[in-house]
Amino acid sequence: MEKPCISRKDKDLSKRELININLETLERLPEDRVKEIADFADFVFKKHEEQILQKGIETIICKSDSFTFLLDEEDPYDEGDLKEKY
Repeated sequence: MEKPCISRKDKDLSKRELININLETLERLPEDRVKEIADFADFVFKKHEEQILQKGIETIICKSDSFTFLLDEEDPYDEGDLKEKY
């Protein structure tokens, strides 16, 4: 079986092609290495999910009127309250 290799000229491979290349590579690795890669893939996926959730929460908060009262609130302090200016 020929070794799959991704070169710089192959950077435009489709997601499916990349998955197939990685599957071929995984089939040649020992079981302990496959488990290690599976753990890493799970870590990357969870990190990706967290980023999606974080962006969703940020979007909800930005569109929410929950904190608009802060825009109307007068600042409790001004420059006259400073003891030292830097």
